[in-house]
Amino acid sequence: MPSLRDIKRRIKSVKNTQQITKAMKMVSAAKLRRAHEDIVAARPYAQKMLDIINSLSSSVSPDAHPLLSKRGNNRIELVILTSDRGLCGSFNSSIIRTSETFLRKNTGNAKTTLNLVGKKAKDYFKRRDFTIRQERAFGSGRPRYANAAELGKEIVDSYIMETFDEVYILYSEFKSALNQKPVIQKLLPIEPPSGTEESTTEYIYEPFQEAILADILPKYIEIQIFRALLESSASEHGARMAAMDSATKNAKEMIEGLTLKFNRLRQAAITKELMEIIGGAEALKG
Repeated sequence: MPSLRDIKRRIKSVKNTQQITKAMKMVSAAKLRRAHEDIVAARPYAQKMLDIINSLSSSVSPDAHPLLSKRGNNRIELVILTSDRGLCGSFNSSIIRTSETFLRKNTGNAKTTLNLVGKKAKDYFKRRDFTIRQERAFGSGRPRYANAAELGKEIVDSYIMETFDEVYILYSEFKSALNQKPVIQKLLPIEPPSGTEESTTEYIYEPFQEAILADILPKYIEIQIFRALLESSASEHGARMAAMDSATKNAKEMIEGLTLKFNRLRQAAITKELMEIIGGAEALKG
């Protein structure tokens, strides 16, 4: 049975942990607010760009630009976005489970390479039999467009050089602080949504079609990657805030339980001492 000193030491330890989790919750809440503002600002532009590209890709020939051309699906690249740090609940594990499902489904029919963003994805897949083509840290600050542009350019150049035939990106879409959903989005080749008729919109290109497509299609890839980075960042902060809130509440319950146990043991010790004093007094009387 633990002594009163052991229980008191454990209560102090849990209180210190509770202070840390409470502080982390507050920090994550502040970061989540900024990340949510970034998403609200970026989503309309990204969605409008997606609509334009969908309409454009259905009205031009696939031979008009290499990013529109379809090849076989024998070589697939999966871009996986996770965090660099833990203590964010099931955020990283849900992304990894979704990636494993995707890889099991496609590995048998195609050669799959991984492009990892975030240390958690790197730490997980480097110990397994997968081909990691590239890896990089996610970063602790707010996602910058320059990072998305760098990653997008590398993917576009590799696709044009026929390093792979298809590119998918896996990230966590932010719904709320308590709800994040893993999403797999196809980046390349750019193609119109399935089940839609060919667009009847006629575009006038100035100065000419090749120049416009060469500029707007890579920009579209950068925008979609930037949106994924923002969604993933907000999801991470939301998941961490929820996890730290749960940990703080659990610490409070543990402290209450330990305090109750401490009081009971102290009361039992006092009662025992009183009984010994009473017993000694009775013995003296006898």
